[in-house]
Amino acid sequence: MEEEESAAGAAPGPEADRDKQGGVGEKVSYSAALPDTELHKTGLNQGAVHGSGTLGTGIRVLKRNMKRNGSRSCVTPKSRFGSRERDWLKEDPQRGCVFLHGGGDPQLPCSSGPPSSSTSQSDLRLVLCTTNTTAAELCAQGNSEGLYLQLHGDLIRRLDPNERPLQIVYDYLAAMGFEDPFRIQNEAANSDLSCMMRFYSEKPCSADQLERILLKGVFSVRKGKTQLHKWAERQVILCGTCLIVASVKDSITGKMHILPLVGGKVEEVKRRQHCLMFSSAGPQGQTYFVNFDSLSDYQRWHRQASKVVSQTVSVVDLSCYSLEEVPECLFYSQDITHLNLRNNFMKPDRTGGLHSLNRFSQIKSLNLSHNRLGSFPESLCEILTLTELNLSCNGIRSLPAQIENLHSLQTLSLDGNHLSLLPEELGGLSQLSSLGLSFNNFSEVPAVLEMLSAVDRLAMAGNHLEMLDLGTLSRMSHFKHIDLRLNGLQAVVSGGVETLKHITHMDLRDNHLSVLDLSSACSLEQLHCQRNSLGALTLSGFALRALHTSANHLITVNIYPVPNQLTHLDLSRNLLAYLPDWVCDTRKIEVLDVSHNLLTELPGRLLSSLSLRKLLAGHNQLHSLPDLLDHIPLEALDLQHNKLGELPESLFYKALNLRYVNVSANSLETVPPSSQSEESLSALQELYLTSNNLNEQCAALLAGHQNLRVLHIAYNQLQSFPPSKLTKLELLEELNLSGNKLKTIPSTVANCKRLHTLIAHSNHISVFPEILNLPEIKLVDLSCNELTEILLPDSLPPALQELDLSGNTNLILEHKTLNIFSHIATLKLDQKPVMSAGESMGSSTLWNHGYSEMTGQKNKLCVSVLAVDSFGDSVEAAYGIFDGDRNEEVPRLLQCTMGDVLSEEIQHSSIDKVYMCNTFLSSHRKLGMAGQKLGASALLCYIQHDPGDPGSYFSLTLANVGTCQAVLCRDGQPLPLSKVFSLEQSAEETERVKLSKAIITEDNKVSGVTCCSRLLGCSYLSPWVLPKPWVRTEPLCAQDEFLILGNRALFERVSYQEAVCTVQAVRDPRAAAKKLCTLAQSYGCRDNVGAVVVSLHIGEESCTCELPLATAAGGGGGRIYPTAVPLGDPATPSTSSGIASEFNSEMSASEVGSEAGSIASDENPAAGLASRPERRCSLHPTVCGIGGFGGGGNNLGLFQRQPSCATFSSNQSDNGLDSDDEAPLDGVISNGSKLEVEVDIHCCAFRVKGGAPEGNGGQETVEEQRGFALRLSEDIGSCVTAGFGCRMRRQNSVVVAANGWLPSVSSKETSDLKKSPSTSSLFGKKLSNGSVVTVEESHNLIEVALEAPKKKTGYFAAPAQQDPEDQLVVPPGLERDVREQLRHPNPNPGPPPPQPAPTTGDPDWGHPHLNSQQQQQQLQQPWHDSALAIQQEVYDTAL
Repeated sequence: MEEEESAAGAAPGPEADRDKQGGVGEKVSYSAALPDTELHKTGLNQGAVHGSGTLGTGIRVLKRNMKRNGSRSCVTPKSRFGSRERDWLKEDPQRGCVFLHGGGDPQLPCSSGPPSSSTSQSDLRLVLCTTNTTAAELCAQGNSEGLYLQLHGDLIRRLDPNERPLQIVYDYLAAMGFEDPFRIQNEAANSDLSCMMRFYSEKPCSADQLERILLKGVFSVRKGKTQLHKWAERQVILCGTCLIVASVKDSITGKMHILPLVGGKVEEVKRRQHCLMFSSAGPQGQTYFVNFDSLSDYQRWHRQASKVVSQTVSVVDLSCYSLEEVPECLFYSQDITHLNLRNNFMKPDRTGGLHSLNRFSQIKSLNLSHNRLGSFPESLCEILTLTELNLSCNGIRSLPAQIENLHSLQTLSLDGNHLSLLPEELGGLSQLSSLGLSFNNFSEVPAVLEMLSAVDRLAMAGNHLEMLDLGTLSRMSHFKHIDLRLNGLQAVVSGGVETLKHITHMDLRDNHLSVLDLSSACSLEQLHCQRNSLGALTLSGFALRALHTSANHLITVNIYPVPNQLTHLDLSRNLLAYLPDWVCDTRKIEVLDVSHNLLTELPGRLLSSLSLRKLLAGHNQLHSLPDLLDHIPLEALDLQHNKLGELPESLFYKALNLRYVNVSANSLETVPPSSQSEESLSALQELYLTSNNLNEQCAALLAGHQNLRVLHIAYNQLQSFPPSKLTKLELLEELNLSGNKLKTIPSTVANCKRLHTLIAHSNHISVFPEILNLPEIKLVDLSCNELTEILLPDSLPPALQELDLSGNTNLILEHKTLNIFSHIATLKLDQKPVMSAGESMGSSTLWNHGYSEMTGQKNKLCVSVLAVDSFGDSVEAAYGIFDGDRNEEVPRLLQCTMGDVLSEEIQHSSIDKVYMCNTFLSSHRKLGMAGQKLGASALLCYIQHDPGDPGSYFSLTLANVGTCQAVLCRDGQPLPLSKVFSLEQSAEETERVKLSKAIITEDNKVSGVTCCSRLLGCSYLSPWVLPKPWVRTEPLCAQDEFLILGNRALFERVSYQEAVCTVQAVRDPRAAAKKLCTLAQSYGCRDNVGAVVVSLHIGEESCTCELPLATAAGGGGGRIYPTAVPLGDPATPSTSSGIASEFNSEMSASEVGSEAGSIASDENPAAGLASRPERRCSLHPTVCGIGGFGGGGNNLGLFQRQPSCATFSSNQSDNGLDSDDEAPLDGVISNGSKLEVEVDIHCCAFRVKGGAPEGNGGQETVEEQRGFALRLSEDIGSCVTAGFGCRMRRQNSVVVAANGWLPSVSSKETSDLKKSPSTSSLFGKKLSNGSVVTVEESHNLIEVALEAPKKKTGYFAAPAQQDPEDQLVVPPGLERDVREQLRHPNPNPGPPPPQPAPTTGDPDWGHPHLNSQQQQQQLQQPWHDSALAIQQEVYDTAL
C-alpha cells in the first residue's frame, strides 16, 4: 500500500495523535562504539527562519550512527568531539552541544529486553550551537518540522520557534545547582543528561500505546470500497477504540492511518474468506478491508472489534499524553460527558485545540490542569453545559468577565496560579459550591466571595495573607470550612465580632501566630494550629470535637465552657507544666497526646476516665502514676522517657483492654503483675521495656501476658530469662533482648512457633539458640556476643532472610555451615582483619566506624550506608547514609557510585562547597531512569587535611539533602552539622516551594509525594524538589570524640543529646550503632532505621612521626594533593566505590538503572622512581614528590583512591585447573572445579598481616617465610616501579587469607584476570550499571547479595593457586639476606610506632570483650614489630 494522506475527518495528524491512538514504541539502546562520524558545518537559510537571529559560527552537526547492543551510554568526550570542536567550545561558555534524537527513539523506562528486528535504526545527532540558537534554526538545518523536548522521561512538548534549546538546558542545570559556566557547558554535553532532558527532531511514539494494544498482526489490507487500491501486507493494530494501519510492512515508524471505531461498523465480507470490513462513523468515514490468515484470527478480531464499535464512551481520560489538540475522532462521539486533559500542552489555535472544545455538546466535566496555558481560555466560557472545571497550575493571572456565562458551574479549581484579584462577574455563578484558590498571590480574602452563597469552603492555603479579620468572615456566613495554611499569618483580629456561628472547621497550620483567640467561634468543631508560635490559645468549647496544637509554645490552653464533645486532643511539643482542669472534666475524650512537655504528674481523674482509650505522655518529667481505682477502657499507654520508678500495682488487671504499653527509658526496677491470681485476662500485645533497670525476676512476671506478640526488653540488667516463663509466650512474634548480660537464650524459645524476629545483640551469649527450627523465623541478630560455634539443622527454615553474626570474634564456622548459610538473603559475618604496619599508623589510628541497619516492620531495607576508613591516601575517610523511604533502588545506586563521584570531583576543585555540591549533582544525574520517579535523602561526610596547609589538623566537610542528619560530639555535647530539608522544619524551603507554585497537600508533602524539598532523584518534581545540597566544613580538634550519622527515623525518636550519651556509654562503634537503632525501634519507630558511628582519635597524642633523617635531594616541598583538572579533558581517576551495606534480595541496584555507571578508570598514571620520603604520621603528612632519577622536579600526581568496603559474592571460578589433580591446601576444601575458602577476598591495597598465622601457633616454616618474603619483595618492587614508593601499596593486588597465606597475584596476571569474566569478581563485584564494588577490611563484614546467582557448591569460590610459571624468583644473593632477616628480625629497624594514649576527649574505644591486661598483651605482640622490620628491610633491598 503506497503512502497516503489520511482524511482530516478520519484521522488527525501524527504529531498530536499517533502516541495516543497508535504507534508502538520499542526500547532503544546505544553503544559507545561509533563507527561513522561525520562533521558538517552548514550555514542557515535566514529566509526560512522566522524571527531568528544569526548564528555567527553556524551550526555544527556531528552525526552518530548508533548501533544498539544493550548499552545506553553514548560516547566519551574524546570520541565525541575532535580538537576543532573542543577548541571552539572552550572559547565561550555560551557555546555547547545539544543531543537530537530521532522520532523512533522513545525513552521507555518500563520496557525491557533487546529491541526487535523491526525497530528502525535511528540516528543521534550532536549539534554544536550557542545559547542564542533557536529551535527554528535547528529545524531549518536538520530539515525537520519541529523540535520536541521531553523532561524526565515523561511528557513531550513541541518547542516554540523562538525558544532556545541550549539555553533551556543551561537554565535547567543552573536551577539544579551548578554555578560555574564551564561546568554547566560540560554537563550539558554529558549523555547521562538525556534521562532528565531529551530533544527530539520529530515527535516519538508514546510508551503508553503498549498497554492499550488489544490485538496486532501483519495481514493483507485494502483501503476503500473501490478497486482502485490494491491489497498489500501491512501491520494492523487494534488499540483502544481505534484501528491503526501502518504504511510500511512490519513497522509502525512511518505514517499511521488511524480509524476510529466508536459508532462505526464491523462487517463480514462474504465474497472473500476470513475478511472483515472496518468503517468509521461521521460524514468523512473511511473503510478498510482486512483479510486474516486463519479462522481463529478472524473470529478473535471480529469479536473484539464488535465490542469496541458497540460501546458508548462517556468518560475519556487523555491525561499525560503530551497532546496539543484533541484527537479528531473524539468529536464524533456526542456521548462524552467527562474529559480529562490534565498534564498536556493544549494549544488554542490547533484544529482540535482549546477553541474546538465547545463542539462537545454534552460535556459536563473538563480537566485542563498542568497545561502551561498562561491565561484563561475565553472559549471555555462558551461551554454552557460545564459543571466542573479544573484549571490548576496553568500560570493564569486573571479571569475574564465572560466567566459569568457558566451558570451551571458548580466546581472551579484555580489552585497553583498567579491570581491576586477576582472579577465581580464571578459572583454571578449562583450554583458554584466549591472554589479552589490555594497557592495563588492573594493578600486578602476577595470581597466577591461574599456573593457566592453556595460556596461552603474557603480554600486559600499558600497565599500571602498576613492578617485575618474575623469581621470579614462574619459577612460571609456561607463559609463553614476555612483553610488558611501556609499563609504567613501574623495575627487574627476579632473586628468587633461577638459570635461566628457558621464556622465549624478552621486550619491555621504553619503560620506565624503568637496569640489566637477564637472564643467568638462558638460553633467551631475542629481546629488545626500546629507549628505556629502560639503562647496563648483561647477557644469556645460548645461544639469543639478535635483540637490539634502541637509544636507551639503553649503554657496553658483556655477553653470555656468545658468541651464535652471533645474526642481528640493533641497538646504535644509545648511547654505545659500541668494539664488544665477542663481536660479531666471532658466526658468523651478518647485520644490525648501530651508528649514532649514539662509535666511532672498526671491527675488521678484522667486515668479514671471511662472514655479515654489512648494516652501518650512520653518525654515528660513524670515520677509516678496515680493508682487505678476502677476498671478503665484504656487500650494504648505511652510513658517513655520519663522518670518513673514504678508502675501502679493494679495497672494490668484494672486496664484489661490494654494492648500497647511503652515505658522505655525510665528507671523501672520491676513491673506489675498481670493479674491478682494465676489466671490472667490480659489482652496486652505489645510491651516495650527497653532501657530500664529490670532483672530476670521481672521477666518472670511477663509470663501472664499470654497474648503478647512483641516484647522489647533490651538494655536492662537481665542475666537470664526463665525458661519456664518463656514457654508460656506461645504467640510471641518479635523478641528483643539486646544489651543485657545474657549468657544463653533458653531452649524453650523453640515453643514460640510464631516467632519471626529475634534480636539479642550485645550480650555474652556463647551458645547459638535453638531457633532455626522455627517455621516463621525471618531475622536473627546475635552480633556482638561471644559465640564460638553453631550447631545447625540439616536445612534452614525457608522464611529466614537475615542472619547477623558479626562481632563474635571467636566464632569459627565450618565449611558445611557456610554452605548452608549461602542460601540466606542477608548474612553478616566477621572478616579476619588483615592490617599492614603502614595502615596501623594511618587512618585506623585516627578513626574507625561501626554501622547498623534495621528493616523494622517493612519487608525491604531502604537504607544504605557508605563507610570508607581509608579514602584516598589513607589519611582521609568518607562516610555516608542514604534513605529511600519506600524504595531501595536509589539508595543502592548512591551507595555504589557516590564514592567514585567524590573521588573525581576533588580532583577538579579543592573548594569544599564546589566539589561536594558537584558530587551530589553528578550523582543525581547518574541515577538515570531510576531517578526519574524515585528519590532518596543523602548525607556524605569527607574527612581530610586542608590542602593549603599540609601540617594542619583535619577538617570534616559535610553535605546533605533530605532528612538524613549528622551530629558531632564535641566536649561531650552534640553539635548538629546538617540541615533538614523538610517542609515542616524549614520555613525557607517552604517559601521557595510555594513561589514555584507547587501544591502542598494537607500532610505537608510536595504534590502529595514527599515531605522533602531537596532529594537526589525524583527529577520529575523539578523545580520544586532540587538536588542541591547543604554544605558545611567543620575543623576537627582533639575535643571531637565521635560522629553520628542517621536517617530520619533515627533522629525522630532519639534526640541529639540522647544519641551522644548513648554512644559515650558504649565503647565499640558497631555496638553503639546497634544500640541507637534498637532504641529507635523500642521508642516506636516502625520504619527502616540506620546509624553510622565514627570514633575519632584526633589529637597530638596520636602523632607517630619520626625525626627527619635527611631531606632527599630535589624532593620537592609539598604534599601530593588533588590537582585542578580541566573539565574538557578530565584526568582519569582510579577506582573507588565505597560500600558498607548488604544487598537485600528483593531488588538489587543492578536491576534498576543502567545509567548509574562508574566514573572511575583503571588506568594508572606513569611515574618514575621516587626518593624515600621522611616517614611521618597522619596528623602531619609527609612532604614528598614524585620525580625521576634526577630528582630535579616536583611533579604533582593524581589521587590514588583506596578501594573501599563492599559486598562480595563470587558466582563462578574458572582457573583452568582440575582441582582433583592438585594437592589440597590447608583451610581450603575442593568441590569439583571450584574451591571454598573460609574468608573474604580483599580487593584492596597490599597489606601485611598483623598477627601470626593460626595454623602453626605463630611459628612459620622456612618455606612459608621464604614465600612471604618473596611476595613482599615483589609487591614492594611493583610499588616502587610504579612510582608509589612513598605510599607502599598496590591498587589492585589481591591477598587471600585462609588460615595461612596464598600467593598474591602478580601485576601482569592482575590485568589479565580483570579482563576475564570468570575471575573479574576477585577484583570487586562488577555491577551491571558499570560500578565496580571493591572490598575493604574496615567494614569487617562478609555480606551476601542475592543479586548474584545462588551457588550449590559452597559459600565462596576462588581460584586454587597460581600456575607454576607465575611464581616469583629472587636472586640467590638476596634470598639468603631475606631468610636471615625473617629468622632474626633486625633489632634496630627504627622506632616502633607508639600507641596513642587516650585523651580526655577520647573515651575507651577498645575491644568491648577484652580487659585492660588482655589489651596490653595485644599491644606487646612481637609479630607487629617483626612485620615492621621485614617491611623496612625488604623495602631497602627492593630499592
